[in-house]
Amino acid sequence: MRRIAAGLAAAALGASVLATAASPAFADEPDPDFVGGNTSLTLDANPEPAWRGRPIDLDGKLSVECEEDYISGFVQVIHSDACSKQERWHRLAWKRIVILFRPDGTGKWEYVDSVRTGRDGYFHTRVPARTSGTWRAVFEGARYLEPSEGADYVKVIGRRHH
Repeated sequence: MRRIAAGLAAAALGASVLATAASPAFADEPDPDFVGGNTSLTLDANPEPAWRGRPIDLDGKLSVECEEDYISGFVQVIHSDACSKQERWHRLAWKRIVILFRPDGTGKWEYVDSVRTGRDGYFHTRVPARTSGTWRAVFEGARYLEPSEGADYVKVIGRRHH
């Protein structure tokens, strides 16, 4: 009897989730002339230069430009505050950032990590210093938000002598 009740409860929950996803609010398409919020992504790698084998801290911030379309609710960003009148940029929370690395002498970007911005729009990760090259953080964009990226070059120097 408990299995039947659990099955009915799950079916009812699934039906309510399905009904929510098919609600008319999601059926309305946005204005085709609206491109999306202009985003900015910063990246800072420290220390510079870095010792081979030691950690490099990659820190950054993801923001969206406060525009009338964004503030008016035409674009809604979940888990973020509203822009105040004196703000020009607003930090974006819980967005995915991809970390890439391109060693000197190559043209190929290597995937390193994927992190999320915190509730304050900042992100942090730590990676080992192996060779000199360029670190890149990429926000691939989201609904109503333009993609952006930031980069920082780090020179890696030989081993530390004791």
